[in-house]
Amino acid sequence: QVQLVESGGGLVQPGGSLRLSCAASDEIFSMHWVMWYRQAPGKDRELVASISTTGATTNYADSVKDRFTISRDSAKNTVSLQMTSVTPEDTAVYYCNVPALSLWGQGTQVTVSS
Repeated sequence: QVQLVESGGGLVQPGGSLRLSCAASDEIFSMHWVMWYRQAPGKDRELVASISTTGATTNYADSVKDRFTISRDSAKNTVSLQMTSVTPEDTAVYYCNVPALSLWGQGTQVTVSS
């Protein structure tokens, strides 16, 4: 059973940066699009960013465009989400997803607070 494991969440001050990583137990990232979602308390899960199999195509929600960067490292079998200039509105549980396989990670909490 392929698993996705997110890491890198935590407490960060407004204006700060954080890097999330999603690791797969198998070499699936090179064959499928990968997404990062987030869910804030009381809100629907929101698509934040996506990356194609080669990494050549990336897409971002308007709310994070120019602040977040999604990338993949094929050698390490990971997909990362670099978060910069964070605001309290970025506070959420962040999830890694491979939609073609209906795979979700367990999520990692990001809290932006001073």
